Amino acid sequence: MSELTPARRRDLRAQAHHLNPVVTVAGNGLTPAVLAEVERSLQAHELIKVKVQGAEREQRDALMKELCAALDAAPVQHIGNILVVWRARREDDKPTAAVEKKPVRAATAKSAAAFAAAARRAALAKASAESRRSPARAPAARGRGVGGSSRGR
Repeated sequence: MSELTPARRRDLRAQAHHLNPVVTVAGNGLTPAVLAEVERSLQAHELIKVKVQGAEREQRDALMKELCAALDAAPVQHIGNILVVWRARREDDKPTAAVEKKPVRAATAKSAAAFAAAARRAALAKASAESRRSPARAPAARGRGVGGSSRGR
C-alpha cells in the first residue's frame, strides 16, 4: 500500500470530485471478481471511486484497507459510502509489444480505406437519389405529351 503526501492527496480528491463510482461492493464483500474489476479499473483510470452498499463505517474502513493492501493502491478519501482509491498505472509487457507490432502505416491505410468506402457510399446514395428523381419527372413530361396528343385529334 503506497502512501500519499497531503498535497498529492488533496490534488487527487479534487480530480475525483467529478468522477462517478465505477465499481460497487455489495453484500458479498470483496470477492475475487470485485477485486479483478477494481484492478482493471485502476489500470485503466488510475483514480477511481468505489461505492459500498450495506456496510457500517467501521466495515467500510476495513474494506478500504483490505482493498488497498490487496491491490497495492493508496487510499485517497472515504466519504459516506464512497471510497476513492488511487494507484499509478502499471506497465505491462503486452501493451508495449502490441504497439511495437502495429505499424504506423496501418492506421493511415485504414483511414484511407474508410474514407474511400464513405465516398463510394455517398456516390451510390447520390446516384440512387438521381435515379429516383429522373423517372418521376419523365412520367410528368409524358403526361403532358399525352395531353398534347389530344390536340392532334
